[in-house]
Formats: sequence, structure tokens, C-alpha cells
Amino acid sequence: MTESTPNPAPAPSAAVTGMVDHVLALAATWTRWDGEPAHADERVYTPHKAVRRVADHMVDHLAEMEARLAGEQPQPDHWHASLVTTDADLAPFTEQDLDEARSRLTRLARIWANRLDALTEEQLDHSPGAGWSFRELAHHLQESVYYADAVGDLS
Repeated sequence: MTESTPNPAPAPSAAVTGMVDHVLALAATWTRWDGEPAHADERVYTPHKAVRRVADHMVDHLAEMEARLAGEQPQPDHWHASLVTTDADLAPFTEQDLDEARSRLTRLARIWANRLDALTEEQLDHSPGAGWSFRELAHHLQESVYYADAVGDLS
């Protein structure tokens, strides 16, 4: 009998695209949302807020990665993050909103995947500038499933 080895972490691009696939699978059920926000860790979540936070997280770290690759200091973010629930976050989540979320998040995931796949192993693990390596950054983005999981499967 041989001892099994743990599965290696997914490739950085697969970590990001897999996260988006997970979020969109849940989002496909959110057109049934009854308008009652979900509560998690003393914060409020809705379908729109979950999509907003996933997209903002992806944009924020993409801007960081691109700035570091260009030899610049990343611009500090000024997101209100999940502390704030906007009026737009409380709107019904329609089929059109789902279509928009699919387009937005899928395109962001492709931008991430294309960029990550173009980097060498050296660049992924010994990334320029201060902060996580780009490999770590991609795996950090997987944590964005938290926002979608807070809303959950509404089927």
C-alpha cells in the first residue's frame, strides 16, 4: 500500500477561474432572492454586494500586480468593501443582473488567467515589489468565494 500524496494547489490561473466558476454557480440561483440580506461575521450580504465585492477584489489585486510588474508602487485602494451596503446592493437580482455578472466576472477571470499564464515560474514565486508573490495573490483571490458563500445557494 502506498501513501497518497496531497493534491498540489491548482495553477494560479485555475485558482482564479475556479473561484469565479464557484461564484457564478451560486449566482445562478440568486434570481430567487427574497430581498432579505444574509448576515455573516457581523456584516450584511446580498447578491449584488457579493458580485461587487468579488469584482472589486479582482480589480484591486490586478491593479496591484500590474503596477508591480511596471515597477510602480500600487495605488492604495479606497473601496468601502463589505462594511458598506449600498442602495444598489439591496436591489432585486434579475436575470439581466446575472448576465451582467457572468460577463463581468468571466472577463476579469480571463484577464487574470492570461496574465498569470504569461508569467514565468520565477515571476510567480519571486514577484517584483513588496507584497505577496503573484502565485500567493492568485490563491488569495480564491478567498473571494466568501462573499458568494455568505449569500449561498438559493435554489
